[in-house]
Formats: sequence, structure tokens, C-alpha cells
Amino acid sequence: MFEARASEAADKPALYAELAAQAAALFSGERNAIANAANLAALLWHSLPDLNWAGFYLFDGSELVLGPFQGKIACVRIALGRGVCGTAASTGITQIVEDVHQFPGHIACDSASNSEIVVPLIKAGKLIGVLDLDSPRIARFDRQDAAGLEALAAIWLDASNH
Repeated sequence: MFEARASEAADKPALYAELAAQAAALFSGERNAIANAANLAALLWHSLPDLNWAGFYLFDGSELVLGPFQGKIACVRIALGRGVCGTAASTGITQIVEDVHQFPGHIACDSASNSEIVVPLIKAGKLIGVLDLDSPRIARFDRQDAAGLEALAAIWLDASNH
């Protein structure tokens, strides 16, 4: 049985390197994108502090649709260009939002969310979806989180069939 363990290190790059090694081990021999997304959402949820949501929205060819996640019930469909997730999906750029209440068009699925980071999932130039993390803490996410989550997203994209 696999058990998520992340060190208590305040060093974010070291924490994300540890999570990357754990994700690679989780995905070893498994190519199913949904199974791997479910495990990555759980790994992030149990390893990163101050989260109230961690999961995926997958692109169905026209909009983002809720995928595997950990946290409270979530919005099911998000249009491209709408909210933080839709913006990340349409621009292909990781979005770091210190205060979601200041983000034009923010979609409030959970009123407890105050900050958010969304990593676009793009493989061979094709939008696959987004990896979305929310926090009740203002300014929870920074460029180190972005780099670590982008690396984890790349591991998921490489390991999974799309």
C-alpha cells in the first residue's frame, strides 16, 4: 500500500521534489489518466498545507468538466476564459491569484476559498484540462508552488494516456 508522506520542510522546492518522486512511484505501471488524476489529487490534498480543494477539470472539447478531486462539492462545468480555471485553460499560462475576490469573473464554488493556483494541462499542443488548488489563506500560492505543481502536472501528463 502506498502512503503519502511529505516532509515538514519549509523548503518548497524540496517538498515538491519529494512529491514528484512520490507521484512518479504512484503512476508507475498505470496509464489511466483518471486513476492517476485521482491519486495526484489525493497526494496533494494530504501533503500540502492550507488547502480546501485540490483537483482536476478536464477539457471535453468545448468546456472544462469536473474531474477527480479532494475537497468540498465543486462546480461541474467551466467555460473557457471564465474564472481562474477557464483563464488558465484559454491562455495556457499558470494563474496565481492571491485574493480570488479581486479576480474579475471569479467563480465562487466554495466561499471559504481566498486564493487559488491553476496549472494548464497541455500535451503536444492540445488542452487536456487544468490542475486547480484552492486555499482559505490569502496569498497561499507563489512562484515556487507554480514550479512544483507544473512539474507534477508534467509527470501526470507523461504517465497518463490522453
